[in-house]
Amino acid sequence: MTAATAATAALPAVKAQAERRRRLEVMKRRASALLGLATALFLAVTLWGGDSTAAGYVQATAEAAMVGGLADWFAVTALFRHPLGIPIPHTAIIVAKKDQFGATLGEFIQEAFLTPDAVMDRIQSADVGRRVATWLGDRDNAARLAAEVLDGAVQVSDLVKDDDVNRVLRRAMSDRLDSVPVAPLAGRALEFLIRDGRHQQALSAGIRELDRYLTDHAGDLRDQLGTKSPWWLPGAAEDRLFERLTEGAHTLLTAMLEDEEHQLRKRFEERLVQLASDLQTSEAYRARGEQLKAELLAQPQVTEWVGTLWQDAKAQLRAQAEDPDSDLRLRLTDVVVATGDRLGSDPVLAARVDDGVATAVTYVVEHFHGEIVGLVSGTIERWDAAETADRLELLLGPDLQYIRINGTVVGALAGLTLHAVAQALG
Repeated sequence: MTAATAATAALPAVKAQAERRRRLEVMKRRASALLGLATALFLAVTLWGGDSTAAGYVQATAEAAMVGGLADWFAVTALFRHPLGIPIPHTAIIVAKKDQFGATLGEFIQEAFLTPDAVMDRIQSADVGRRVATWLGDRDNAARLAAEVLDGAVQVSDLVKDDDVNRVLRRAMSDRLDSVPVAPLAGRALEFLIRDGRHQQALSAGIRELDRYLTDHAGDLRDQLGTKSPWWLPGAAEDRLFERLTEGAHTLLTAMLEDEEHQLRKRFEERLVQLASDLQTSEAYRARGEQLKAELLAQPQVTEWVGTLWQDAKAQLRAQAEDPDSDLRLRLTDVVVATGDRLGSDPVLAARVDDGVATAVTYVVEHFHGEIVGLVSGTIERWDAAETADRLELLLGPDLQYIRINGTVVGALAGLTLHAVAQALG
């Protein structure tokens, strides 16, 4: 693609371009037909009109109409191209002065539109807060906005490298865990459980499970006892001994379940209290806790788990964004609607929105007006000059052809008037 082609491609499309071109051609034919009629009338009168007074009036009118029509044809044509292809100076003005027009337009926009006072007045009169509230309060608009937000979040998640996210998550988790000593934290948690009495529930649950295990695995335990007992001990004695042991164990466990003040439960509680204290104060426990934490973080399973967290989050986000009836989209839609309702019912909040928008736009105008002007002038500079002239003629040409028509008509009236004055004075 050449530079000229690339510049032409940057031109904005003209709406209904074919229709505008058709209108331009129609108006050109009308203006040219009127000029041709004046020319034909002038030739006819000049050749065959004779010296009558009426012929003089007609000739003067037609002659002035020709002059006016030709002059305005030249003026209108000179804006866009060289008349008849002849490079007359100061013609094809738009082609020659396109860049200057762009700079002038940029300056005009800056001086007439991009002033803080003009922007502030326009925004204040626009009632932005109320309009935003009305738009957000419409559930269809809110659903569309929620979909766009989630689609944007999905695109952002796709742009981010998975390895970078996993590295950040691992570092954040490692830094967070490094800043928290495990042993004192476990000690405080255990102390809270003891103070709240929840350890009794946990101990009772453990005792019940132990009692159930003794019942369900009595055969296995009996076999274990047989392998550990002396060879000379009779089997009946072993059976009797096992029965006594299991009965005693069941009796003890039942007593501990029924009596929370049982001696063994008390001793267990005392050990828990001591363990909670040691975890918070003992340097040995602290060092052991940090060692266990380091060993846990060094496990490859932890790295894999962190990676699956990010992948699962991305998958869930994509699924929620693609489903119009997903819980996340519906909740986000509700939030948008609620925001619109709140904005519409709170004049103070709406006024803050107006002030915020005005402040933001004014800041942009004050600090970036040069870039905005440069955008206008720079964009026009990149356009192809001939194509720019053609596009402008499509936009303005049909109306400019009226100048040719008016010039022909006004010239005819001026010629008629001047001839009448000349006759009166002569």
